[in-house]
Order: sequence, then C-alpha cells, then structure tokens
Amino acid sequence: MGLFDKLRAAFGGKTDTPPADDKYEEGLAKTRSSFGERLNALFANFRTVDENFFDDLEEMLIEADVGYDMAVKLSDELREEAKLKNAKSSQDLAQVIVTKLVELYAAAGVNEDNSLHEATSGPTVYLFVGVNGAGKTTTIGKLAHQLEQTGKKVLLAAGDTFRAGAIEQLQEWGKRDGVPVVASAVGADPAAVVFDAVKKAKAEAFDILLVDTAGRLQNKVNLMKELDKIKRVISRELPEAPQEVLLVLDATTGQNALSQAKQFNETTDISGIVLTKLDGSGKGGIVLAIRNELHVPVKLVGLGEGMDDLQPFVPEKFAYGLFQGLIEEPTQD
Repeated sequence: MGLFDKLRAAFGGKTDTPPADDKYEEGLAKTRSSFGERLNALFANFRTVDENFFDDLEEMLIEADVGYDMAVKLSDELREEAKLKNAKSSQDLAQVIVTKLVELYAAAGVNEDNSLHEATSGPTVYLFVGVNGAGKTTTIGKLAHQLEQTGKKVLLAAGDTFRAGAIEQLQEWGKRDGVPVVASAVGADPAAVVFDAVKKAKAEAFDILLVDTAGRLQNKVNLMKELDKIKRVISRELPEAPQEVLLVLDATTGQNALSQAKQFNETTDISGIVLTKLDGSGKGGIVLAIRNELHVPVKLVGLGEGMDDLQPFVPEKFAYGLFQGLIEEPTQD
C-alpha cells in the first residue's frame, strides 16, 4: 500500500484520489521542505535502528514542532511498528514514520468539528482573541471580504480599544472591504463598543458581526474579566451568541503558539483556532501538537497574503499538503 493509499485509509477512505489544492500545496511548501530536510538529515547518519536512532528521531520531531507529547508517543509507537514491519532500510523506515504521523494526526481529529457555526436566527457573532501581532485584525479583514463576496451583510467591532493602531487598522480594513466598523476612542470600555455593535447588528439586520479584542496575555486576570464581560454583553442581547470564539495564532512562532493556546484555553472557552502565516513558516507541524495536546479544532488557516488565502481548514487537504512528496510513491511496472 502506497502513502496516498495509507492517507486515504487514515481518513476513512473518503478520498478516491489525492485532493488537488494548490493553496494547501503551496502554503505548506516550507513546512514540507523543512520536515523533509530534517528527515533526510536523520537518515544521513542512519546506521541501524537502535535506541540512539529513536532518541534522535524524538529530538527531530520536537524540533519540527509536532509537540513533545506527540514526539514521545510517536517514537514509542514507531519502535513497535519498525519491529512489526521489519523496517531496516531508511526508505522503509521513512515510510513507517510518515504513515504513523498521518495515522496519529487523523486519530487526534476524530469527531472534530472544523466548521464555522452560524446563528439559527439573528446576527451571527464571531469573537476573535489572541496576542498582538498574531494576525487577528488581518484575519478579520480577510474573512469580512470573503463573507461579503458570498452576499453576507457584515459588521466589524473594534474591541481592542487599548491601541490606537488596532482601531485604525480595523477601520482601514472596513474601508477596503466596504463594510462598516463600530469604534470608539482609545481607552474606551471594550464591552461598551461591542454593545453598540451588537445593537447596530440587530437593528440593521446584519448577518455577521466580527469582533476584535485586545491581546494582553501578560495579565491573564484582567484579560479574563474583559473577555467575560464582552461575552456577557453579547449573550444578553443575542442569547445564542457568540457562535464562535476564535483564537488567532501565528504559525511562525511554533511552540510559542502552542503555549499561547494553552494559556488562552485556561482564560476563556475557545471554540476554534485560526492558524495564520503557515505559508511563511516551516512549523506547520504545530497543527499536530494542537490536535494532540489541546483537542481544540483548527477552523481557518492562512496560506498566503492574498484576500482569498485565508482558507477553511480541511484536514485531508492539510495532510496531503504536509506529507505529499516526502516519500516517493513506488512506480507501477
């Protein structure tokens, strides 16, 4: 069974042929190359499958940002797998490693809901959280553009009132997208801004309200109180809302992104993750760590700088984009 057959099996045989998706293939090129280079470097020193080899493999996987827990788990399972498959050559072992990664990746995502939920009636509210610089405002701007293109009536709320730059950036995105922005002066109460935005969304029949928030993770107590207050304001006016609390993470920060995710997950109830800048990073393996350690679904990924490069996260496409080409498929005679 070839790698693509194993990929299909790992995803329940849903895909008859490897899905062609240039955005995923191109967006994950750096990660694929980085992982491949690490794998090749490991096998360059490969002599025999012993404990030293598996120690080196574990270290390589941690460096590839698949996460410490998953690296240890994978290394342990590979010891048994290598014995069962009698893998001795580097090519055989490489096949086992990538196949096992795919299987663990798929298993960690069983019953995972990657979709963005909408309200059954009234405006849908998406609340965006994350540290400054992760790409929250850009994500909101791109998503607003895409939603507008599908005919949705979109409203933005500048809930990060602690930085003039954040307010101005969101207003600039509003102009670019042709969507209104509810904003106030720097230092205003974020919950008051969000309250005004919710009232406007209800009164003027907006379909979607996208809310930006501050990212002051260094003071978790204040951040938690602020986010709780914002959520109370929203749910008081719209009992079903917010439909999503999306944590925006910068993929280029690797394990730091995972650390942020853990801290935000302790602070507020996150429904999904937006992983930005995947195209500029060799650290796409962070998705495996997030799945294995947090079990919070990735819902959107940034695969480029263009307006349409913010994409829904599709696990099968991600797996193909990440692992395709790492191992040559056997040619048919």
